[in-house]
Amino acid sequence: MLFEFDADQRLLRDTVREVTARECPPALIRDIVDKDLDAGQLWQTYVGLGWTELTDPDLAVELAIVLEGLGRATDPTPFLASVSQFAPLVPDTGAIDRPGTAVYSGVVPSRDGAGWRLNGTARHVLDGDRAEQFAVVTPAGVFVVPASAVTVRRTAIFDPVLHVAEVTFSDVSVGNADRSGIDTERARQHALTGMAVTTVGACQRILDLVLEHVRTRKQFDAAIGSFQAVKHKAADMHIAIERARALGYFAALCLASDDPRRRLAASMAKASAGECQSVVFRHGVQLFGAMGFTWENDLQFALKRAKAGELLLGGAAEHRALISEEYRAAHV
Repeated sequence: MLFEFDADQRLLRDTVREVTARECPPALIRDIVDKDLDAGQLWQTYVGLGWTELTDPDLAVELAIVLEGLGRATDPTPFLASVSQFAPLVPDTGAIDRPGTAVYSGVVPSRDGAGWRLNGTARHVLDGDRAEQFAVVTPAGVFVVPASAVTVRRTAIFDPVLHVAEVTFSDVSVGNADRSGIDTERARQHALTGMAVTTVGACQRILDLVLEHVRTRKQFDAAIGSFQAVKHKAADMHIAIERARALGYFAALCLASDDPRRRLAASMAKASAGECQSVVFRHGVQLFGAMGFTWENDLQFALKRAKAGELLLGGAAEHRALISEEYRAAHV
């Protein structure tokens, strides 16, 4: 495995930073929340740049680079759900030009002649309210269902930019499930890795804003960044981010190379990202003197995105438990 970006990957990273700085500034995020603006134009920008074509498992590292950058920018589009959750469940999808998402649980299939009927309610579905199609994971296989066949209700959460919904299936008639070439466990690993690096990106944004603040905020005629206690907290944030970032990209490398450690790596990445946001969230708010959580401060968007990343697809404690179980099983 190579543990450094090559020239193309560095170019992609820099491009993502430039594009998000220009096309997805904090002012846009505020307008989306305050004025209920649609993020469709930004989504089309990503499509035009070819980022929605990063659906091949071999491109897992490149996708992680994009997702980290979008996490740092508090991306308001359905990119994360579409490319890291929907696409891995739909083989040979190619480029994703329409938003989609995954439903991992809550739906029960029952035989209906030559086909199936789906019933149940899936909760906490990322971008479920604006997806045009759903990849539904069931014991009978994976069904692709159009949005017109289900009932959707957006759920209010503390991150006002993130879309989470409750999706209800009431006797939805579908054909046979697709079982060919779909590894649902690997698809979930893609989702976990995508969520982990997105959280890392949000945490990096918090640290960036904190460093800017402590360099300019003064007490006793000195920048507060010169105080030893502030330095220690900033260093703790940096170390937590670098550790989580390393595990996130290791998980992406495992997916790209189909390494047998990918299941463990994905859970390690998600657990580390969750622990990272806990440290970064706590210190970030404290170093801003709690101002960072106010609506007027741009820091609040990154704080909320980082916290949401911990809660979706299982928190750090859940994934640490999975890691422990796998470790014990391997050493019995």
